[in-house]
Amino acid sequence: MAIHEIIKKESKNYDSFYIYDESIILEQIKNLKENFKGIDFLYSVKCNPNSYVIKSIFSQGFGADAASLEEVIKAHNAGLTKDKIYFSAPGKTAKDIENSLSKAILIADSLNEIELINQIAKNQTAQIVDIGIRINPNFSFYGNHGIPSKFGIDEQDAIDFIKNNNCTNIRINGIHVHLKSQELDINVLKNYYKNMFTLAEKIQSITGINLDYINLGSGIGIQYSPNETPLNVKELGAAALDMLYKFKNKYPNTKVIIETGRYAVGKSGLYVTKVLDRKQSYGKTYIILKNTLNGFVRPSIIKLVENYSQQSEPSSYEPFFTNKNAFEFETLKPKNNLEKVSLVGNLCTAIDVIATDIDIPRLDIGDIIIINNAGAYARSVTPMQFASLEKPKELFVDKNGTVNIEE
Repeated sequence: MAIHEIIKKESKNYDSFYIYDESIILEQIKNLKENFKGIDFLYSVKCNPNSYVIKSIFSQGFGADAASLEEVIKAHNAGLTKDKIYFSAPGKTAKDIENSLSKAILIADSLNEIELINQIAKNQTAQIVDIGIRINPNFSFYGNHGIPSKFGIDEQDAIDFIKNNNCTNIRINGIHVHLKSQELDINVLKNYYKNMFTLAEKIQSITGINLDYINLGSGIGIQYSPNETPLNVKELGAAALDMLYKFKNKYPNTKVIIETGRYAVGKSGLYVTKVLDRKQSYGKTYIILKNTLNGFVRPSIIKLVENYSQQSEPSSYEPFFTNKNAFEFETLKPKNNLEKVSLVGNLCTAIDVIATDIDIPRLDIGDIIIINNAGAYARSVTPMQFASLEKPKELFVDKNGTVNIEE
């Protein structure tokens, strides 16, 4: 059954819902695996932690990039072994470390955290624990000089620590860098990968340690706006594999990892919301929808940024704001009899707006709006507790066309 037919059917049961199409997820994953042979992939669970989504992705051999203890547990419960779960986040608590030590590879985000992991490892296992460290390198994502960041350990500080490591219960065996996500410029990504391989060689040469893995982080973006040019994954993969080949000649035992979240799932998701009311006010037509800001917040953020930004094209602030044209609004009505309307939600706040003065087929109470690009950083970043209203459902359409509902 076509996805729009499923949406039409399910809209009789739910006033608002997310729907994820597994066939798109599998196609995106296939594209990555075919073009980046020899490179391992992690799925960033925070992007979309839906249980059906993560099980589908993990079934394709992806590991997990976990940003919390709860995400570590989700990945563990989904069947991943410790060596496939990487726990990377700033400010880990002792509880986080104690409860994840046996389930995940810990990526320390600060020198203090290394000391904390060492002490917990000493008390808990009395054995040496392998950990990675997140580095804030001497270069930026765009190849300029490194900049201050809340994330990671500054490159020179990390090197100095590794050379003089007196923590007896940890062994640093991997590095992780993540500077930006949602990049579509292939030349930027190529240069970033080049800098990362150089960094990995530098650390091993200076410190004498052998890295079991280097995590290049994320960066691979998806086309949100029709005005954007999609990333040429085939060309990027070819460039990455050329660098990998040269690196592996020197360090054959070092695994190379790329994180991906939105590329795998961003295009797979749609958000569906129902028209609750329509009204006229001083000549303007307002369509009131179920669960907008408190169902799928990102379109609302676009309007907020537009209202307050003095820039013609505001800078992106991932994962909340990509660009002003990141989402399209579709109906199941014939594309004639257009009217100019503003799409707003049912919250008691004036910022609950997702579109103003757009031309769209006439909508009546009970009709639905479909919003694209809702598979990544959609439900997971939305403040659904606002006003204690009913939350949208999550539907997962598997590759056989069966609809599964996340409870």
